Amino acid sequence: MKARTLSLTLLLTLSSGNHASNLDTQRYIQSIEQANGIRYETIVNTRASYITPMCYTQTKDSTTGKISNPCYSCHTKGKIPNYTNDSELQLEHNFPEEMMKNPFTNFFKDRSEAVAAISNETIVNYVNRSNYFDKNGSIELHRLLPRDWQGYRPDCYYHFDDLGFDRAPDGGYTGWRAFRYYPFLGTFWPTNGSTDDVLIRLSSLLQQDKNGVFDRDTYRLNLAIVEAVVKQKTILLPASLDEKKYGVDLNQNGTLGTAKEVVFNPREYFTKMSYAGKAREALKRGTLHLAGGLFPEGTEFLHSVRYIGCDAKAQHVTMARRMKELRYARKVSWSNYSTLDRAAQAEMRESEVNQETQTQAEVWQGSYEKGLQTGTGWVYQGFIEARDGSLRPQTHEETISCMGCHAGIGTTTDTVFAFPRKFEGTRPDEKMYGWNHWSQKGLVGIPEPKASYLGVGEKYEYSYYLQNNHSGNEFRDNDEVQKKFFNADGTIKKAMIEQLHHDISPLLFPSKTRAMKLNKSHKVLVDEQGYIYGRDANVKPMNNVCKKIGEGQVTQIKEPIVQQ
Repeated sequence: MKARTLSLTLLLTLSSGNHASNLDTQRYIQSIEQANGIRYETIVNTRASYITPMCYTQTKDSTTGKISNPCYSCHTKGKIPNYTNDSELQLEHNFPEEMMKNPFTNFFKDRSEAVAAISNETIVNYVNRSNYFDKNGSIELHRLLPRDWQGYRPDCYYHFDDLGFDRAPDGGYTGWRAFRYYPFLGTFWPTNGSTDDVLIRLSSLLQQDKNGVFDRDTYRLNLAIVEAVVKQKTILLPASLDEKKYGVDLNQNGTLGTAKEVVFNPREYFTKMSYAGKAREALKRGTLHLAGGLFPEGTEFLHSVRYIGCDAKAQHVTMARRMKELRYARKVSWSNYSTLDRAAQAEMRESEVNQETQTQAEVWQGSYEKGLQTGTGWVYQGFIEARDGSLRPQTHEETISCMGCHAGIGTTTDTVFAFPRKFEGTRPDEKMYGWNHWSQKGLVGIPEPKASYLGVGEKYEYSYYLQNNHSGNEFRDNDEVQKKFFNADGTIKKAMIEQLHHDISPLLFPSKTRAMKLNKSHKVLVDEQGYIYGRDANVKPMNNVCKKIGEGQVTQIKEPIVQQ
């Protein structure tokens, strides 16, 4: 992961405006600091933690000499309007000086004894108790966060109807809608330590009919339109719609009739596309925007990262009730193609100018309370597990670790990972129906996704990752995937790959034994509260990780793999 060069004087502490703005919040934060031995407004380990721990992977195996490439999953040529092309980072590390020595020292800890001291019964009971809801079913952070807290206040009840909409205790709609998606390569496969889910919420304008009243049908349609726009492709509708009702030519055939799909036509520069309901008028006025590959203003995402559910009664591992993290993002402003292009080009020019000088670390504007800014219209904020098992706000430094992946790599779509990977089935009874939660329908029986790569064409995405990385994660320490999918000589087991084409769960799901071990390892990390030194749930010290990076050090990958 490269670091953006600062044109301003580097700051050792936080930028202006980062401090808690009120007395109640200050007292709340001070109490958390004392209980957890952490600092909210001081950089303790490194200000460049946006460079991810995965970027320290040793790509050359010291035993076999094989070169592995997990880097291409993130660092690639973006699809416009993501103008970032960081595929060269597959070939060479480009770190600021303070990151040449790996600051993520948790990589090298041996937690074997601490893990062994936790019984299976203890960890099962722990991960299956919610730290999001209290014993009365209320959202615990509503009680914990001060009334004058100015950041995101969790408001999702994780109570979904058959269309994936979240419902409040009074039966009303919170606006959140769950969707199922293909988990991103490597780290976010459950076999590597965590389960997760993602929800989307559009602004209230996009939830309203033309009279400004919440209307589920209008909201469903606008979500389908956003999906077509963001994915830049035609999206089938769950049922035929009367276009006259909404005043929108959804299938772009030139007349208002019956539509079975939302057509994306890039040749028309989006001039024929429109949102429905109240948002249609806002789009005409220019107070709301629509462009391929971009979410409208006010879009929010909620991403819970959880332990692995390992109840002995379940046939497969599941999503645990206990959260490790709750991540939140909101698009607060609009950047058009020209602005995004200029920003990407400016960063590339800075990188070229500084090739002969030491890259410097970036300082992120914002705060742990209100979120850190990507520079492209988004803010990211999060909560993480405290020593007592509750959720607490992330510190500024802990939040920085979110920014590298969401603010400047080629693989994302408008800074987002999951939504472009959403399933596209149209009926709730379909296996590939996307609009519901993992608790309603899981990953078993889901066929492997495909992706296209420059020079090689379309490939099965997960199989191609295994082929190029020679392992099931970036650090090549997942022995279970190794034994399941690779022969002793390192070659891939063809029968397992054939099975993977039809069902991704044998790759993504760990055994219950591995799940317990990973859960215990993370619980040890929670007790330490040492997230700034690495959040990966390793039990043994990792062998395939660089402790130091030399200036100009190459990865020994010969040719970058580039998606197209």
